[in-house]
Amino acid sequence: MYAVSLGDDGAELRPLEPWQAEEFLTHIDRGRDFIGRHVGLPDRVTDLESSRAQLQAYADKAAADRGRIYGIWVDGRLVGGVLFVTMDVDQGTAEAGCWLEPSASGRGLVTRAVRTIIDWAVEERGIHRVEWRVSAANLPSIAVAKRLGMTKDGTLRESYLYRGERQDIEVWSVLAPEWRAFGQAP
Repeated sequence: MYAVSLGDDGAELRPLEPWQAEEFLTHIDRGRDFIGRHVGLPDRVTDLESSRAQLQAYADKAAADRGRIYGIWVDGRLVGGVLFVTMDVDQGTAEAGCWLEPSASGRGLVTRAVRTIIDWAVEERGIHRVEWRVSAANLPSIAVAKRLGMTKDGTLRESYLYRGERQDIEVWSVLAPEWRAFGQAP
C-alpha cells in the first residue's frame, strides 16, 4: 500500500481497496446526504455488501487498466475520494470524478487529489485527454475543473436521469499538452 501526501495538513491519497469496505461505508454514511446531492455513490453503497462490491468493481477495473479509485484521508480518517470512472489507455482518454464528505469541503483536497491522479495518468499512462463530467448544478465541482485549467467543451442538456429528474451535464476536459503547460505556469 502506498500513500501520496497532499500537503502539510495531514492529507494523503491512497488506493481504496475491497478490504476497506467497512471504512468506506462508514465514510459514505457520514456524508450520505451531502455527497448524494450530485453523485450517485450513496445510492450504490448502502450496506457492507454493496460497499465491498463497489470497491471490488474498481479493483477489477484497475486490474484491467480501465479505471481506478483512491481515497482521501486526513489524519487517518477517510473523508472523500477521486477516481477514474473510465480509462482507455489505447485511445488515451479517461474520465475523472470525485466526492467529499462535508467535514472536508472547502480545503482544496479534491483539487490537490485530482491534480495528482491527472499527473499520473498523463505522465505514467500516456493519457491524452482527461474529461470531467459534472451536473451543471454542482458549482463546487465546476470550480475544481476551472482550477485545474480545464476547458468547458459543452453541455449535454437533460442527458442524465438522477433520482427521477433530468440533469444537464457539463463536459470539461484537459489535453496532455495543456496539462503540461498549465503545470509549468507560475
